[in-house]
Amino acid sequence: MFRCSARINEAIPPEYHTILKKLFPDEINNKIKPTIESVMEFADALGIKTEYQRMLDSNKKAMAKFLEHFQNNLDLLIQKTWIEKADEGKKEKLQDRVPGFIDVIEQGSYQDALAEFGIILDELAYLLFGSQSHKEDFTEYTLRIDTQMGLFWWYGGKLGTSLNNCTDKPTLRALLLIGICYLTNF
Repeated sequence: MFRCSARINEAIPPEYHTILKKLFPDEINNKIKPTIESVMEFADALGIKTEYQRMLDSNKKAMAKFLEHFQNNLDLLIQKTWIEKADEGKKEKLQDRVPGFIDVIEQGSYQDALAEFGIILDELAYLLFGSQSHKEDFTEYTLRIDTQMGLFWWYGGKLGTSLNNCTDKPTLRALLLIGICYLTNF
C-alpha cells in the first residue's frame, strides 16, 4: 500500500485538515468511526459530491449499472497506461481482478471489498505512476500534481490502515463508494 511520510500534513492544504481528520479520526483502536457527513464532506473536496450522493442513495439496479461504468472506466485507465514491456502482465492481472471485486461489492461484503480495493489502488498507482507510487513521498507527489488527486491517493493509503476494527456496513459502504465514484469520473 502507499506510504505516507511524516510531512504529509504539511503537504495537504490547510483547508482540508479538518475534513480529513473527521474522515479517519486518530483514535486508539479506531473506536470512533467516520460519519456519513464526514464522508460526504470528503466527496465534496474530491469534486464528486453529486455523483456520490446519488450512488449512496441508489437501489441495487442503479448500483449494478454504476459498477459497470466503474469497470469500463477502470479498464480504459489500465489500457491507456504506458509501462515497460516487462510489466504488461500487471495490466492483465489488474483487469482480471476487477470482476471479482465487483462481485464482493454486490454481495455486500464491504470490509472485504475495501481490502480488495486497496490492492487494486496499489496496482493502479503503479501502472499510472511507476515506481514513484512505492516511494515514501507518493502522496505529496500527487498533491503537487493536483490537490484532488492527491487527496484521493491519501484516502487510498488510509484504507488499509484505518479501518481494521470498523464493522459498520453503512460506513464501510460509504467509504468504498468514495473511491469508486472518484475512479469512475477520473
